[in-house]
Amino acid sequence: MHRALAPHDRNSALFKGLKPGYKVWLEKDGVVFGDGLFELLSLIHNYGSISQAAKLMDMSYRAAWGKIKAFEKQWGISLVLSQTGGESGGGTVLTLEATELVECYRSFNDDLKSAMEKSFQNWFGE
Repeated sequence: MHRALAPHDRNSALFKGLKPGYKVWLEKDGVVFGDGLFELLSLIHNYGSISQAAKLMDMSYRAAWGKIKAFEKQWGISLVLSQTGGESGGGTVLTLEATELVECYRSFNDDLKSAMEKSFQNWFGE
């Protein structure tokens, strides 16, 4: 079994320029909620439009709509409410479930990032 080196025993030149990276997602019955759908829903929330969110992600409207519908079917929840036309021109809002999922995922990811940065600094920092 290897013993981890204390911070003062490490070769700091070896670790110069390193930065951590990670990916995180939530999984339910093999269906993933990750950064892609999180970003799509966040943009829909900000712009009130699936087409605008898709455009900002270099994705077709059809691909964005397909992602949303596939997720809704697999998780058994609605993510968006859309209104077409009318005086206000229509638009899309997130459901309460989607809003809660996005907010919790954001906070969870922020917590993980903080913990990872602290651990990285402990093991690789100067």
